[in-house]
Amino acid sequence: MSKLDNAVERLIEAILDSEIYREYDAQRNRVNQYPELKAQIDEFRKRNFLLQRSEDNAFEKIEQFEKEYADFRENTLVSEFLAAELAFCRMMQDINLQVTEAVHFE
Repeated sequence: MSKLDNAVERLIEAILDSEIYREYDAQRNRVNQYPELKAQIDEFRKRNFLLQRSEDNAFEKIEQFEKEYADFRENTLVSEFLAAELAFCRMMQDINLQVTEAVHFE
């Protein structure tokens, strides 16, 4: 195994051992116990993604989306999963940014 492969393997181990990943994994496992709720979360995430990617991100559409899902997001399972997922995504983005900057990738 090459030096780079070893480093990637250690990075993966460090990610899997991080508190942020362990919390995300625990919340994901909790949500997966409720297939209907998981489907609703997936639909929320899909709609949120499409809204963010839309060229027509009118404030009214965003406000309507937030109102539509306000009660849903108050569900403890939902809110804790989404918070853990967000923290994990931010950690992965930060890792990617650090690597990209370190190698002067343009």
